[in-house]
Amino acid sequence: QVQLVESGGGLVQAGDSLRLSCAASGRTFSSYVLGWFRQAPGKEREFVAAVTRSGGGSRYYADSVQGRFTISRDNGKTVYLQMNNLKAEDTAAYYCAAAPLIQSLTSKPPVVEYWGKGTLVTVSS
Repeated sequence: QVQLVESGGGLVQAGDSLRLSCAASGRTFSSYVLGWFRQAPGKEREFVAAVTRSGGGSRYYADSVQGRFTISRDNGKTVYLQMNNLKAEDTAAYYCAAAPLIQSLTSKPPVVEYWGKGTLVTVSS
């Protein structure tokens, strides 16, 4: 059974940092693109960041998080999202996602093969 399990969400103040983790299991993900999306209350789910294959993959970021968030992955099955200088507008449920191609995650709408169930990040101002 394929699973993507997120962790690391919580309540922080503006300017703080958080690191989200997503553990993938149930199949080989080394050739998959792993990424993060977020969905704020009343808004559509949006792309945040993605990293291609493990071991030196390329990274992609939404403009709104560029320079503040860093995505990384290790061993092909765990992806992280380091979030620095958090802002109130970063408040959302954050979802891990996996797809064979980067275009699948960055397209609108995205074509995601596997989703996690999400972890909530709340940033108080």
